Amino acid sequence: MRGFFIAGTDTEIGKTTVTAGLTYLCASIGLLSLAIKPLAAGQDFVDNRWINEDVLRLRAASNMSLTDAQVGPLQLRTPCAPHIAAKIENITIDRETLLAKVKQTLTLSEVGFVEGVGGFRVPLTADWDTADMATDFNLPVILVVGIRLGCINHALLTAEAIHSRGLQLAGWIANSVDPAMSYIEDNLAALSAEINAPCWGQVPRLQDPNPAAVAAHLNLSALRQTLEIT
Repeated sequence: MRGFFIAGTDTEIGKTTVTAGLTYLCASIGLLSLAIKPLAAGQDFVDNRWINEDVLRLRAASNMSLTDAQVGPLQLRTPCAPHIAAKIENITIDRETLLAKVKQTLTLSEVGFVEGVGGFRVPLTADWDTADMATDFNLPVILVVGIRLGCINHALLTAEAIHSRGLQLAGWIANSVDPAMSYIEDNLAALSAEINAPCWGQVPRLQDPNPAAVAAHLNLSALRQTLEIT
């Protein structure tokens, strides 16, 4: 099993969209590929069951037969920070149990993606956050950079935090989230110059950001090289 941890520069910058695209891209070259969102906050009651939209999107991007529970082992109903949602719902987030469930599902695949929550340092419990989670998995990190005002600062701070924990920053992906953003090319040039990792793709604003459409803007050569496949 080969895998990656997907981190983001902030919340609402397209981590799930990009993770689904990466999962689809690996599946398109014949690898058993899956994505897991260990903690997902925010559910809707649809067709007599509680669902999380991100979990469904990740599950649909895979070429494996998986359950919602495998893709989203801990789903909270309240759409807010996980530690707050857990407190509201009187749910205990158990670190070891959650890690074990994710690792068990990862072993089913040839390549797996573990999507973090929000930015890189979101509290999960009183003494555990998403940076700790990334360290627990010890997977190479792919950083999704939401291209909007402030993205250079956010990206560099996050990359610094990743490196400070001894984790490998395998690459970064630019995802355009602000349709009114000016000087995008200048921002991308600055990010490329400052982030000590290769760019794995630049995803523009897409009318339908489905996994196949996103995958078309990702760097397959970089993925192959990192996975050491031809």
